[in-house]
Amino acid sequence: MNTGVAPKLSTLDVVQLEPSVPAQQAADDGDRSNTLADRVLQDVLDRIAGGEFEPGSVINEVDLARRLAVSRGPVREAMRRLEGRKLIARNPFTRARVVSLGHAEIREIFEMREGLEGMATRLACAHMSDESLCALIGAVESAGQTPSAFDLHRHIAENCGNGRIRDLLCDELYYLLRMYRRQSGDAPGRRAEASEEHWQIASAMNQRNGPLAESLMRAHIRRATEHLVAIEAASRS
Repeated sequence: MNTGVAPKLSTLDVVQLEPSVPAQQAADDGDRSNTLADRVLQDVLDRIAGGEFEPGSVINEVDLARRLAVSRGPVREAMRRLEGRKLIARNPFTRARVVSLGHAEIREIFEMREGLEGMATRLACAHMSDESLCALIGAVESAGQTPSAFDLHRHIAENCGNGRIRDLLCDELYYLLRMYRRQSGDAPGRRAEASEEHWQIASAMNQRNGPLAESLMRAHIRRATEHLVAIEAASRS
């Protein structure tokens, strides 16, 4: 029978309907910590890509926290994520260091890169629009004349139409490859050579010649690998 009187909520009902203040505060603190860790993570990634953190260099966590005005917690979380992505190495009682690959490891990762980017280039020839391919030529020519943030390799991977290849080249492997690509580009005369090779790749893509574009990309990466291995050998001798 409906008496018109609203039923009373039990204490348990109130607890279920209204999250406790400490629980909500803990959730908010967790979200804030993750946001700060994301900020620290991106800062380190940018410095790795930009060449400030070179292979084998020490990452001072105290200085990093001070510079970004965060506590040690978000820095430790960012370091944990970087270690999971195999971009830094940490041993007990030692500071975090950017990874430094040996000759065999460099060859392995660049052989994998050659296969992935070669296929990405072939796929992009068929997947990109005529307008996008024409714009690609212009971007490559501009980058060859003046300093530019344009990254042909990433652009091709992002537009190849294969999500797995894109994720590998633009996320999982990107910063490790970028770090060593930068070293390869520092070889005397290599930047001018690479610029010409980029134009040849873009030109073949603009003609939608997938096999040629793939072959040119593979040859481009093989040359970069040889330069890099030579640089690494000289630095260790």
